[in-house]
Amino acid sequence: MKNTALTSVHESLGAKMVPFAGYNMPVSYQGINAEHETVRNGVGVFDVSHMGEFLVSGPKAFDLLQYICSNDIFSITLGKAQYNYFPNETGGIVDDLIV
Repeated sequence: MKNTALTSVHESLGAKMVPFAGYNMPVSYQGINAEHETVRNGVGVFDVSHMGEFLVSGPKAFDLLQYICSNDIFSITLGKAQYNYFPNETGGIVDDLIV
């Protein structure tokens, strides 16, 4: 089981830790109601340090991204990002991603 750079912080704050995608990840702190209220009235933070990053380059990079993503990649302007999902061969969702 791998740990993220924030594992010790999560543990020191009393997080309930569970295995997720090969990492030791926090699933809750005080319970769903308290955490819902915190996010609604303050701020919530999600540890994304276990997630991957892909660099796509080359003359057909945009064509590949256009093919595998759910939104129009060509509509992204320089310096901006776009939320997408990565569909599987039957139209289901493998995962979400930001391009």
